[in-house]
This record gives sequence, structure tokens and C-alpha cells, in this order.
Amino acid sequence: MKELEQHFDAIIIGSGFGGSMIAKKLVDGGKKVLMLERGDWVVRGPQNWERNGSIDLSPFYDKKLPYKVIKGGNKPAMGVYSCVGGPSVFYGGVSFRFREDDFNPPQEIVGDSGAEWPISYVDLSPYYDEAENLLNIAGESGVDPTEPHRNQDFPQKPGRYAKVSEKVKSAAEGLGLKPFHLPIAINYQDTSRNTCQNCTTCDTFACAVEAKNDLPTMLLNDLVKKGMVLRANTTVAKINTEESKVSSLSCFDTKTKEEIEVSGTQIILSAGALASPHILLASDLDKLNPAGNVIGRYLMRHTNSIVFGIYAGIADKEQRFHKELAILDYYFGHDTIDYPKHKLGSLQQVPTPPGGLVEHEAPKPLGKVAALGVKLLTGLLAIAEDQPQFDNYLKVDKSTIGAFNMPTPIVSHEYSTRDMAALKALTLKAKKIMKKTGAVLTYTHNIRTFSHAVGTVRMGIDEKTSALDANCNFRGIDNLSVVDASFMPTSAAVNPSLTISANALRVGDYLLQNKF
Repeated sequence: MKELEQHFDAIIIGSGFGGSMIAKKLVDGGKKVLMLERGDWVVRGPQNWERNGSIDLSPFYDKKLPYKVIKGGNKPAMGVYSCVGGPSVFYGGVSFRFREDDFNPPQEIVGDSGAEWPISYVDLSPYYDEAENLLNIAGESGVDPTEPHRNQDFPQKPGRYAKVSEKVKSAAEGLGLKPFHLPIAINYQDTSRNTCQNCTTCDTFACAVEAKNDLPTMLLNDLVKKGMVLRANTTVAKINTEESKVSSLSCFDTKTKEEIEVSGTQIILSAGALASPHILLASDLDKLNPAGNVIGRYLMRHTNSIVFGIYAGIADKEQRFHKELAILDYYFGHDTIDYPKHKLGSLQQVPTPPGGLVEHEAPKPLGKVAALGVKLLTGLLAIAEDQPQFDNYLKVDKSTIGAFNMPTPIVSHEYSTRDMAALKALTLKAKKIMKKTGAVLTYTHNIRTFSHAVGTVRMGIDEKTSALDANCNFRGIDNLSVVDASFMPTSAAVNPSLTISANALRVGDYLLQNKF
């Protein structure tokens, strides 16, 4: 095994929102940082606009060590998204803050899970400001009916609505709702770099012109220039410990198959809500944590469906980006909904789906026909908050060893009765809006991916029920932190990326003040 002779102040596993944001803090704080990423850099250019540029069709849907899905999911064997910058490169850019009350969820969400947030919105508020500035979020304040307190306006104003968005907006307003611009990480105004071309290959695609404010564009390239070592194509297979401290990391170069060992003062795990518990369990670190029995448990992924309106003609005649609207009137319940009463979720506009992806996912005889029909569709995504449940998990099968000498990861997930009732309430409202836009019919597509997975290495107050403390220290190990989506005790009902970012910035400040 090759040992990297250089010793680092901090080693960060993963280059997604948690890893990149904490790296920003530590590099700017003068620390020597190594970032390990299992995927490669995504080259930008015209190829990103092609039909096979959508993430599931790209080389960045990594199936080297597939997850065995025994319940839930859209496939029995599922890959993971792996690239420098993580999901930010391919996501749609939606960047919501959690609401104040998301940090104190009602009992009907928490149930018997013991989930509790040891931090509040006030703790994250200044870091939400910082994250929005770093990602140059475009949005409008004062129009969201559930908007949390803000210390500042958005860094950017949003672009103009597409005509199809105006139609959805008008329909929602006609029903007494208050639609508004989604807060989004896209460059509309900074003319020192490429601005958005409003193309239709944005959500699930890498931006060909780097107008999406993803992590390589906004942070990682600059951090490398400042001296951070970013080692791509490197999979961490095991975290080695001695006397309650991480002593080294055993890694594989995924291209050369070479084994590598690295060491650092502080280890920061940010591989994602599925990959992080996989690494922890493969390393037997659950045995060192007083809440080891919950590591990998309480997996949440939101309860999602897209309600598509089907039109007599082309839905988006402009052929332009139109993931633009949010409707949060039902977020905390509504007087027209009897059950669930206190917490539902969000409605967010989604664009016409990419034909290449539809052709790939549909049954073979129907794929090409279905791909031709997508031009008749546009819709609303319903995101309901799902309950944390012990029986939803990622675990490992140590009797079967796969790539990188790691045990096979197994995923099992099932929504609760309450989850499905909340989703049904939201989709019924979405159908009503789409019909008011003039849709001839509606079609509801249930999302079975784990793109919003959270909660598998959760924080909390009780050391017997939460693997992390309030500062995301891994209980039982002095120099290990976890800052990806797995830290969340509950899922809220908006996209998790900005909250992951804000929390990682907060933990970065804590580490600079207490661990070095």
C-alpha cells in the first residue's frame, strides 16, 4: 500500500455541498486540506447538451459498487452519483432555507423516532446568508408565505418567467395561492462569466457553459488554486482508528486500482447520506459510537411525485428553461385539507422531462414513443416531508465483498401511511392547478430515487439515539465529523442542499475554534 507522506490538517471525504463548504472555511483559515472524491471532474462543453448528458445516462452514475435495494427504490441495484462537486453539478439549483419551524417538527412527524434538532434556525441563519452569497442565489424576498427571517436580500434577482411558467403562475393565483420565484443557483447577472442561456438541459445535466452556480464553478477551482489538494477518482474504503481517534484512511485509486493510505489531524466525512454510513459500517465504527445501532437507520428521502399536465399541443413553445415557480401555501397544512393537518410540504415547478432519459427509463417497446410525447408535458413536483423510521435503512452485508474490498451495501425503504397521505393531499392540489392551466389530462409520476436522501447519521442531544452531537462530532471518536445530508434528524419538505451548506459552514467555524 502506498502512503502519502504529506500529513494534512484536515482530510475531507466527498466534494459535495458539505465537503466543499467546510473546505472553504478551513482553507481560508490557513489549514492544509486534502479532499478525496470518488468521481472525476466533469468536462464542460457541447456534449453536456446531448440527450445522454442527463446524469443517469452519463459516466457519473457510478455502478462500480451498486447498492442492493430490497425495498423501495426504482431499481434492484442502484448506482450513486459520483463526480467532483457531487450532485451540485447535475442538480436543478433549487436552494431553499428550511423554515424556522422545521427545526421543531410536530409530533405527528417525529412519532417514536426520538428525532430532535439540537440547533435552531437562529444558529444557522448567518450561515444561510453566507451560503447564499457563496452560491450567488437568485430569488425574491417578501413573497414566500412561509419565508423565515432573513438578514439580507438574495444576492441576485431572478430572471424573467418563461411563458409556460406565467401560465402556471396565473392558474395558481386564480386559485388564491401565492406562487413565487424558486430561489435558484444560476447566474443571471454576473457578466464576468457566462450567464444563463435558458436552455432545456439544466436539471439533471451539467451546465455546458458553467452558468449554473455549482460547486466546481463557485468554490472548488478557487480552493485548488489556494493550495487545497483535491484527489479525484479516489474511493475511501475504510476509516482506521487507534485509541478513539482516526489514525488513517485506506483508499483506492479507482483508475489504477492502487491502494493508498492517508492521514490527517481532523477527518471530515461528507460522502452522502448513503455512502457515509456505508463507510462507517464497513469500518466497524458503529461499535465505537454509543448510538451505533442507529447508524444507517432513519433514512429519509422525501415523499415525491410529479404531477404532469398533458396538453393538446406543445407545452413549452419557447423551448426554454422553466423550473421557476414555488407554491408553499400548503407547507404547514391548510384549512382545505383535513389530514395530515399540521405539516405537508412544497409544490415546485418542473420542466418538460428530457426525452433521452424518458426513452432510457420506459419499457423498451414504448421508450421511443414516450420520448416523442414529452413535449406535451410540463408539471409540478410535490415534496412531502417523510417521517424518520428506524426500519428505513442502509446496512452492509459483510458476507459479500464487492469493489474496493468493501461489503455490499443494502438499502430498504418504505413510506409510512402518514407520508403517503401528505403526498396525496399535495398531488390533488397540484392536479387542480395544472387543470386550471388548460391541461387536458394529468399524469402522476412517483419518484423512487434517493436524490434527497438524508438522516442516516443523525445529530441530536441524546447520545444513545443520535450518532452526532450538536457540532456534528461523531460520538466516540475525537477527530471525526460528519457534515453531509446524513446529519439531519428530520427532512423538512424543501431541497436539502442549502441547509447542508449552511451547517457545514457552521461546523467549519467550530473546528477552527476548537480542533486545531
